[in-house]
Amino acid sequence: MSAVIEAQSQTTSSRRLGKIPVRNLWLLMLYASDLYRHLGTNKVDVEDNPEDIADLVAEILCHQVEERMMRNLSYGYEPKVAVISRVRGRIDTLTTERQRLLEKGKVCCRFDELTVDTPRNRYVRSALERISKLNIKTTLAHKCRALMLSLERLGVSKAKPINYSGKSERFGRHDISDQKMVAAADLAFSLALPTEFDGQFHLTAPDTQKEWLRKLFEKAVAGFYAVALDKREWRVLAGKQFDWQISDKSSGIDEILPSMKTDIIIDNRSSDKRLVIDTKFNSVTTKGWHREETLRSGYIYQMYTYLRSQEDTSAPKSLESIGMLLHPTVDKEVAEMVTIQGHPIWFCTVNLGESAISIRERLLVLLQKSFQEKK
Repeated sequence: MSAVIEAQSQTTSSRRLGKIPVRNLWLLMLYASDLYRHLGTNKVDVEDNPEDIADLVAEILCHQVEERMMRNLSYGYEPKVAVISRVRGRIDTLTTERQRLLEKGKVCCRFDELTVDTPRNRYVRSALERISKLNIKTTLAHKCRALMLSLERLGVSKAKPINYSGKSERFGRHDISDQKMVAAADLAFSLALPTEFDGQFHLTAPDTQKEWLRKLFEKAVAGFYAVALDKREWRVLAGKQFDWQISDKSSGIDEILPSMKTDIIIDNRSSDKRLVIDTKFNSVTTKGWHREETLRSGYIYQMYTYLRSQEDTSAPKSLESIGMLLHPTVDKEVAEMVTIQGHPIWFCTVNLGESAISIRERLLVLLQKSFQEKK
């Protein structure tokens, strides 16, 4: 019996995406989601048991939908075209004349109608449907389907809105309670994304898979630090664009000069130090010309450019900004540092094949190292 358990444990921990061991993609999705910021005391429980993330998301989504239905769903104005017996909004003259509606005492109008059948509510209904098909508890799946039917009876249609994302939503004071519900819906769709692990879905294009995983890793690290660090002492910025310090330029350079965008920036408010993190989803080292292992030179040039291009003599701390290239662990953990022209640059790895607690501790240790190391 113990041999079977050991074999199962080994299978679980040896899942690999290419050469990179990943224990649970859903944990990365949780860190990358907005829902992680709303979990409160549940964060520790779900990090300890990442296999239960789907159940947790389904439970939160159901609870939020039930609460909204008790207090009435959020309404919104949706454009509508209808043939009616009185003028409402703007008259569609072409349709009215073509169908000779005036002879029938009718008119075709275009107007905005207050309704619960908004893209947000349709998105949530679709999320309930999607997560009910995952491997969640039977009772939760039944609850999801029951809430779907309830939403439909209230007037929410089945069609999922095209190109809708909760991240692009703006919430006001009157609908701020929808924020957690939409965040849970976002994560529900993420959990249903295809992976190369055993299951119903598979990614067919390796390039697509690699790019998706790279972005997921980047968002997961940014999301983790944004939640785990005290906002009074730390500031976390994701996807910040840097400006080149241009002293002169030709007329056509703006059309071809690329922008410079970092993955993650972490500022320590007390020490006024800055850490620039660039995440990569491959091995930290590669085979060199004259050695078995060497750091990837292109990444070093990239980080060097990030740090040096932002130097400002009027801001002395900018001359000592810290850089970190963060990779998933492939064969062994790495945490090495070199100082180049006043800028410490760290080359680090985090083992995604370890438990959630180990991943959390590793990320916090790397942050502490980079800021405390004597320069």
